[in-house]
Amino acid sequence: MDSSSTAGLWDRLTGIQTAPDLWLVIVTGVAALAAVGPRPLWRLSRNAVTIAHEGGHGLLALLTGRRLDGIRLHSDTSGVTVSRGKPTGLGMVLTAAAGYTAPSLLGLGGAALLSAHRITLLLWAATALLVVMLVMIRNAYGALTVILTGGTFLLVSWLAPAEVQALFAYAVVWFLLLGGVRPVFELQAKRRGGGAPDSDADQLGRLTHVHPVVWLVLFHVVALCSLVGGGRWLLGL
Repeated sequence: MDSSSTAGLWDRLTGIQTAPDLWLVIVTGVAALAAVGPRPLWRLSRNAVTIAHEGGHGLLALLTGRRLDGIRLHSDTSGVTVSRGKPTGLGMVLTAAAGYTAPSLLGLGGAALLSAHRITLLLWAATALLVVMLVMIRNAYGALTVILTGGTFLLVSWLAPAEVQALFAYAVVWFLLLGGVRPVFELQAKRRGGGAPDSDADQLGRLTHVHPVVWLVLFHVVALCSLVGGGRWLLGL
């Protein structure tokens, strides 16, 4: 690749794109809400939230110096991330806490990029993260899910018109912000019914000697604050 092509790619990556009209931003939010709401659609769309959830575990494991052995995504929308290292301490706590907070925080970061009109940067960054995650996937279903998701981002970012890229980016960010809220309520319901004894909140409770409910509250706070803050950015408020 010559220098002019490299410069062109860099300009495309760092350039500013035009945001869609406000009514279209609202439409993408409604579409994302529809994907999160009804149970049949949620059962399908929740796979994308699981990718973000397990990716959050994996990223924090690496950032805190743990050895990431692999990630598995399952057809029931559950997942597991295996890392090695000290079984206690700050690194393990941050790794365990990253799952339920990752979708919302990714959505918040995406909203910040979109508020700065960095649509292409958002799409390429998401594609790069999915490619990195694919390397760590250790089962066929997980690989298929990540390939399909990453392939969608790649096709949209390279082949779709700018208007379609903008609508897709806003829909994805709305989905992460909204989709980060529901799993925490689902976890709360499972724990109330005596299920999920090894959930992230319970693991954090054992690691920190802080009641799991406190961690559930933290997950709720992160999800809801990210939704409010990210939504304001997306709507230009």
